[in-house]
Amino acid sequence: MNKFSVTPSEIIQYLYCPRFIYFEKVLGIPQYEEKSYKAMRGRHLHEKKTRINKEYLRKSIGATHKLQEQYLTNDLLRGKVDEVLTLEDGTMAPLDYKFAQYKNKVFNTYKTQLACYACLIEDNFDKKVDRGYLVYTRSKNKVIEIEINETQKQEVKECAVAIGEIIQDNRFPKSTRYKKRCIECTYRNICIQ
Repeated sequence: MNKFSVTPSEIIQYLYCPRFIYFEKVLGIPQYEEKSYKAMRGRHLHEKKTRINKEYLRKSIGATHKLQEQYLTNDLLRGKVDEVLTLEDGTMAPLDYKFAQYKNKVFNTYKTQLACYACLIEDNFDKKVDRGYLVYTRSKNKVIEIEINETQKQEVKECAVAIGEIIQDNRFPKSTRYKKRCIECTYRNICIQ
C-alpha cells in the first residue's frame, strides 16, 4: 500500500515512461521544463473560468449541480478537479477545461486525467462516475463527453501503486518500450537505455 498519494500528472508521466518517476521523485532531478505559454495560458484560463462560471450550470449535458475547483484525495491519488458535476441520473462527472483546439481526437493523457478524477470523485462522494467532460476553450468552448469505464479506473489505481513502489523501494524501473520517446526526453543523457 502507498504511504502517499500521486497526482494525475505523475500517472501520465509514468505511462509515458516509468523512469520519469525514478529520476524526478527518487533522485530528485527536476525536469527543468520551462513554463510554456500554453501551460501559463491554461492556468490563467482556469482562474478566469472559476470567476466567470460560478453560477453557470451545463444543463445541456444533464448537470443539476456543480462544485468548482475541488481538491480531492484518497489513499492513492490527489488532484484538483475543475468542476465536479452532479447529473440528472444521479451519477457524477468531472469536467476539465483545456486550453486547446478540438481536432476530432482526444489525447490519451486527457482520458487518463479524467479517469483519475473519476476515482477521486467516487471515493469522496460515494457516487458512480462513468463519464467525464472536456471543454476545449480554443474551439469556442466545445464540450466533449468521454466514457470512463472500470478498466480505465483500475489501470489508474495500478499505476498509482506502481509509482509508490518505485519511490518507496528506490527501484529503477524498465524504460518505455517506445524508444522514439527517448529522443526528446529530458533525462536522455543520464538514462541507461
